[in-house]
Amino acid sequence: MQKTTFINLMMFLLLCFTSQAQMQSPEEFLKFKKGDRFLRHHQVVSYYEYVAAQNPSQVKLIQYGSTNEGRPLIVAVVASPENFASLEEIRTNNLKSIGLLDGKPSSRKQPAIAWMSYNVHGNESCGTNTAPFVIHELLNPNSSRSKAILANTVVILDPSINPDGYDRYANWYNQKVGARFNANAAAWEHQEPWPGGRFNHYIFDLNRDWAWQVQKESQERMALYRQWMPQLHADFHEQGVESPYYFSPAAKPYHEDITAWQREFQKIIGDYNKKDFDKNGWLYFSKERFDLLYPSYGDTYPTYNGAFGMTYEQGGSGRAGLGIVKRDGDTLTLKQRIDHHFSTSFACLDAISANADKAVNEFVKFHDNTSKNPIGPYKSYVIKTKGEEARVKEFLNYLDKEGFQYGVAGKDYMANGYSYHDDKSGFVKVEAEDVVFNLYQPRSMFLKILMEPKTMVEDSMTYDITSWSLPYAYGLKAYALKDRLNPTAKANFENKITKTDNAYAYLARWQSFTDLKFLSAIMQKGIKVRSAAKSFEMEGQTYPAGTLVITRTGNERLGAQLEKILTDEATKLGVGLTAVTTGMATKGSDFGSENVVFLKMPKVATVAGEGISTTGFGEVWHFFDQQIQYPITVLPENTLGSTNLSQFDVLILPGGNYNRILNESTLGKIKEWVRNGGRLIAIENALKALAGKEGFELKVKEDEKKKESDESKLKIYGNAERESISEETPGSIYRVTMDTTHPLAFGYGNTYFSLVLEGASYQYLNDGWNVGITKSKDLIAGFAGVKAQEKLKNSLIWGVQDMGRGNVVYLANNPLFRGFWQNGKLLFGNAVFVIGN
Repeated sequence: MQKTTFINLMMFLLLCFTSQAQMQSPEEFLKFKKGDRFLRHHQVVSYYEYVAAQNPSQVKLIQYGSTNEGRPLIVAVVASPENFASLEEIRTNNLKSIGLLDGKPSSRKQPAIAWMSYNVHGNESCGTNTAPFVIHELLNPNSSRSKAILANTVVILDPSINPDGYDRYANWYNQKVGARFNANAAAWEHQEPWPGGRFNHYIFDLNRDWAWQVQKESQERMALYRQWMPQLHADFHEQGVESPYYFSPAAKPYHEDITAWQREFQKIIGDYNKKDFDKNGWLYFSKERFDLLYPSYGDTYPTYNGAFGMTYEQGGSGRAGLGIVKRDGDTLTLKQRIDHHFSTSFACLDAISANADKAVNEFVKFHDNTSKNPIGPYKSYVIKTKGEEARVKEFLNYLDKEGFQYGVAGKDYMANGYSYHDDKSGFVKVEAEDVVFNLYQPRSMFLKILMEPKTMVEDSMTYDITSWSLPYAYGLKAYALKDRLNPTAKANFENKITKTDNAYAYLARWQSFTDLKFLSAIMQKGIKVRSAAKSFEMEGQTYPAGTLVITRTGNERLGAQLEKILTDEATKLGVGLTAVTTGMATKGSDFGSENVVFLKMPKVATVAGEGISTTGFGEVWHFFDQQIQYPITVLPENTLGSTNLSQFDVLILPGGNYNRILNESTLGKIKEWVRNGGRLIAIENALKALAGKEGFELKVKEDEKKKESDESKLKIYGNAERESISEETPGSIYRVTMDTTHPLAFGYGNTYFSLVLEGASYQYLNDGWNVGITKSKDLIAGFAGVKAQEKLKNSLIWGVQDMGRGNVVYLANNPLFRGFWQNGKLLFGNAVFVIGN
């Protein structure tokens, strides 16, 4: 029996070796030469499937999801035959060792886990074209380097994070290139059209979506990521044609909580990265531009979860094509770009393999230390629940998605804490139903960074936003405490739905984005809805302005279906619904009053095309199409002037440069449409196209003129970049004072916390409604340049101008930014559905 088993094992190993030895290269399998053309996504997938079939003892192919356009999202898990035989044990041991899975890990030696991600930006195309060569070389039976890597490391390869964007670029380029590429930068093949291949189907930047997971691809990828929790994540990008290659060490600022070992490994991996580059004379740089601060990147999310996260940037991107002449006269080719990414792919795998034991030990120590001795002054958080249940549930959905632990206080008591809302410390009454969680749990550091009230920025020259605190993003009444608070019970916020056989109307409070989704759903089911313009009382309950009132009157044709539709949708979404038997309010307006207005189901349009902010458009499109699932018509920008706008009730102008789009004729046509009852919503820098124009009340604030002294003109050339940031506001949080009586502010309190992204500032409206404004000292968190702070004092943030029978809504700050500023979505819903009725 033993002899037979031995012979079978030897036969199996021989077959595996023979299979590997005969495995075709990407060039042989796909019949091309490296760098001669861009592979399409399905070709890369087919090669990975082929490799997995040829190497069943070393490769596991996992389809972890699909894109919005139906393309498969895959990873290949590659390991030595010995480690592959215990792959599930390795995965679960890793999770057990950091407290993410119950049970004690086995005593077996644990290899490091390295995750390699290519092409999060679709037109940074050499990544996906490198991935087939990386997996082929990893499985090369004659490569001692690959064997050494796999002896200590399990490698996860994602050949294309963003297949929809990648194929948009590859298909376009392959259609435009001739029999031979044209290296002239002016050639057609180097002029990628709007919106380009960088973004996914909904024109979102997936590299800014790691933490928030607004997009389908991110949600599915991160679910798999948390099942593995690698010690290393390498993220492969491209930058401008003229830039040389970038690799670690990263630039400052580093977040203050990044550990000494993580900082040390940045240098270690830099030494590995540079070997081939030095030997071949390839240009590169490090320690500049790409920092480690904003938590939603492919390098920072892994870093804040204990791993080594790093960005690789090859020069090229969408302009480069198969080859392009640079300013220095050299031609940058796709083959060169692939060779560079191939080199750094193996350099980082060499580095993690050579340091595998220490990497695994430090990874475990990181999680052990941060869960037992959490970093930072605050150890616990309290989220006030009473009257805020809908917003709190949205926040808890996020905590659930990330796997964080929380509960409720279970009893009333007093505690001393920092108030996010008031920006000061003091006593807070913790009530039994309040949500409580602490940092004494797995992935403590990442949770701390998401919750920190103010981010410490060691260098103001950052690559992205400098504040993102979730209590502000979700509009929560929250407190950070220095003491440990333990929840005593699980949180369970059931939506209350009351019914009655003789209902006169049904009431739904207007407090959160979930309530907006409910309105969208029932409107599309044919239900007529009203909205209370002022607060009222009924049956001992107070209902705020904005409350949805669904009367039987107007909905008679639905009969018994009215209640079924309402309760089904309320149950599905978790919305509270109250049936009342009268239309007479105890206090306030009765339901037949002009203060209870009918909400017309609006026909909505937006604009896309050259000049429009790609991500600004994508945020609007995704908001309607996926988040509230409401119909929207997308108008090409070059047809705006000829489109019959009378077929629409709402026209949304995403951020962008409208100088060419809104010529005098088109702007005049839009003004006439507004006067006849249309609603124009302008977002962010779209306001610049309206400011100062005839008929529009919006005006840019004038800078205070100060006479420059001769000495002030003596500027230092080397300080130019740093001095320029005094004008910038790279994502800081401002307190906005709200006029809660205006429909644009329904569902909000007197204060709103806005993520401010632009230093542009506007005067208060002379003849209009200044719904949201900043005052003199309203910067709460994040960096804003000195000059930008001055400009943003006493500025309009949200405003509404009545124009004839219609309205113009000015949203100087984008409430839909990246889809993660949850608290802005109801305000945008007010602009679309409530104003003007």
